[in-house]
Amino acid sequence: MSFLGEFIGTMLLVVFGGGVVAGVVLKETKAENAGWMVIATGWGLGVVIAIYAAANFSGAHLNPAVTIALASVGDFDWNKVPIYILAQMLGAFAGAVIVWMHYLPHWKETKDPLKQLAVFSTIPAIRSKWSNLVSEIIGSFMLLFGIFAIGSNKFTEGLNPLVVGGLVIAIGLSLGATTGYAINPARDLGPRIAHFMLPIVGKGNSDWSYSWIPVVGPILGGSLGALMYKAMFKHEIYPLFYVVVPIILLIMAFAVVEQKHSV
Repeated sequence: MSFLGEFIGTMLLVVFGGGVVAGVVLKETKAENAGWMVIATGWGLGVVIAIYAAANFSGAHLNPAVTIALASVGDFDWNKVPIYILAQMLGAFAGAVIVWMHYLPHWKETKDPLKQLAVFSTIPAIRSKWSNLVSEIIGSFMLLFGIFAIGSNKFTEGLNPLVVGGLVIAIGLSLGATTGYAINPARDLGPRIAHFMLPIVGKGNSDWSYSWIPVVGPILGGSLGALMYKAMFKHEIYPLFYVVVPIILLIMAFAVVEQKHSV
């Protein structure tokens, strides 16, 4: 049931999230050019529905960065990580296919291949490798740190998914404008593979040169968020803390140097 829960939950996440992006960026839809607020809200509400659908079966990770972060602080069994990630990837792929089918007449009306790709995967506003990676690290740090903070409070039963959805909306509005806030490797990579495989009229390439950033960034940032929360509030230091922190500091240094050299 855990596999099915993660598959269905991640599929729903991408149907609602990819669907709202499609409605905003594809041509001749009734929501065309509705804007960033609509996109961020759609993703956040999609998270809420996905969590409600999957929580009783799998805990509703819906994100390899969440699964790995929980395992890194001992809150999830490492042996279960591969099957969860597989379910998340397949669910994200399936969700992207559903979005493609739903908006079938609109692909040929949309002549810009980047707008087509944006329905499936993230694209940076300014392409700057190390800075883009830092943005994904920070956004994913906030996601996991926020999830742990939310979990430490007592809410009326059943309200946690609403609060997590609000957290995702906040990340989208505050931090998402640089890279499109993947903050979830499956949400980006699964649909990117779908974009590559589907017979989309007029599509361009799937931007594989960028594809590693929304995978590596969320895993590093999410793990640091969990590790930092445990260190600060539970006084628990895990071995991965001493691996992840230097890597992220080095990436941040590369980002600063990259910007200095681009002036």
